[in-house]
Amino acid sequence: MSYELKAELRNRVGKGSARELRRNGMVPAVIYGDKQAPLSIALNYKDVYYKIHGGGFKTTIATIVVDGKKIQVLPKDYQLDPVRDFPIHVDLLRVSKNTQVTVQIPVRFLNEEKSAGIKRGGVLNIVRHEIEAIVAANSIPDAIEVDLEGTEIGDTIHVSAVKLPEGVEPTITDRDFTIATIAAPAGLKSEEGEEAAEEASE
Repeated sequence: MSYELKAELRNRVGKGSARELRRNGMVPAVIYGDKQAPLSIALNYKDVYYKIHGGGFKTTIATIVVDGKKIQVLPKDYQLDPVRDFPIHVDLLRVSKNTQVTVQIPVRFLNEEKSAGIKRGGVLNIVRHEIEAIVAANSIPDAIEVDLEGTEIGDTIHVSAVKLPEGVEPTITDRDFTIATIAAPAGLKSEEGEEAAEEASE
């Protein structure tokens, strides 16, 4: 999953030099963390653009090759131009095998076709598309998988029912939060409501 990005050292920093970099097809970036001084670099615009829009950018370790050195980083944040949607700045966190990071891990739902509730017309209502978790930087999972086999209409899937990958600790620890529910289809809801109303009026 890891990939390499070639970078150049930036000697000048500031708005003027950042604009100049962008004109030359580069994106300013900063590598920080791991108790070392921040390092200002410039990355190739196309490389960064495709990585950001390709998905998994903030959960995949990258190796930055700069000045003959290889630095392992995890992209922490990026800014996009509000009008044209292209990257204008990237923050990169230095990582080692002991680095713990907080990341948003996507949730992937499996076996929808084996859910009795969905087969009967129930709707998968996703409460959390991602789960924020603390994890070792070099073993961030691609996704947290939620198995829907055997779920029924009205079921609520809490985090406690999900087998989390080893070493993944959700940042929310004070409650058993909901990831998804199997909701009744709209037609069924209104029929139930009408029946309840009739019973109440008898």
